[in-house]
Amino acid sequence: MPGHTPQGTSECTGLLVVMPTYNERATLPGTLHRLRRAVPLAHVLVVDDASPDGTGDWADQAAAEDGSIHVLHRTAKNGLGPAYLAGFEWGFEHGFDVIVEMDADASHRPEQLPRLLDAIQDGAELAVGSRWIPGGRVHDWPLHRLLLSRGANLYVRLWLALPVHDATAGFRAYRADLLRVLMRESVASQGYCFQVDMTRRAWAAGADIREVPIDFDERTDGVSKMSSRIVREALVRVTLWGIQRRWQQLKSLLRQGRRR
Repeated sequence: MPGHTPQGTSECTGLLVVMPTYNERATLPGTLHRLRRAVPLAHVLVVDDASPDGTGDWADQAAAEDGSIHVLHRTAKNGLGPAYLAGFEWGFEHGFDVIVEMDADASHRPEQLPRLLDAIQDGAELAVGSRWIPGGRVHDWPLHRLLLSRGANLYVRLWLALPVHDATAGFRAYRADLLRVLMRESVASQGYCFQVDMTRRAWAAGADIREVPIDFDERTDGVSKMSSRIVREALVRVTLWGIQRRWQQLKSLLRQGRRR
């Protein structure tokens, strides 16, 4: 129940790991088993988007056997961002203080979650598991995936000036108090640019953001959710956010000029 102290930290009480799923029946059992071993006192919320492969049914069985596993069923595949937002709201309602995002497809190593929790314990409000800082690694990715991720993060940094090397990272831990602030305004991002959106909101709010190195493993089962539509959404939204940022900077310079 909320209030337990998770392994790896003495201050982060009420730890919830949110895992969105869609056709993850092959990888979810192993991921949950590894997570329960790595951080035994963590609670897990599986947010399933009506997976036709039976992922949600299996998660229900696991929840019936383990009181630390919970399942939130949604009626359709509505995107990564809305799934996480639903999971965050569930976490607020149940009193969790630290909320983690983690993939269910075995690309994130549960054994490295304590690294993120250590950063939170040390004062971070958002700890990002980064592939693109010293010590971070990507395993078995084809060249086009490497170029896409590297290029996307470079594009984000150029347009938004975020002090984060892996703004698209999906393995991260938030203090719930920060998430409440970030969600005061509607979050419309659907796909992987959801991570960029939340990162830029955290930076704008003055949050203490820290990156910790992680290993990212290419999935061996199932199909990647990356698509051209997701890439286009991220490109358009980041560009618009960048234009808005430049416009605000210009207006600020014009106001300063009038005062002189």
